[in-house]
Amino acid sequence: MSIAAEGWIVFLLVGLVAGFLASLIVGGGGGLIGCLVSGVIGAFVGGFLFHYFGISLGIQNALVVEVIHATVGAIVVVLLARLIA
Repeated sequence: MSIAAEGWIVFLLVGLVAGFLASLIVGGGGGLIGCLVSGVIGAFVGGFLFHYFGISLGIQNALVVEVIHATVGAIVVVLLARLIA
């Protein structure tokens, strides 16, 4: 397996975990695909928001930071989707 493929797998797993955590926090479900989609979109949204506002968590573990960013982003995505729908 190449490094690029491993990176994609890790990215999708982080998105899945973030989507699951967001569904636990704000409720709802959506199943596996719903969690994956909200988590992956949330990873982009969370990364943008944390960078835009200059928020640093001070955590040394990059994977944990990415899961937190993606989870916060997924929460924002789910709440915005509820407002629209």
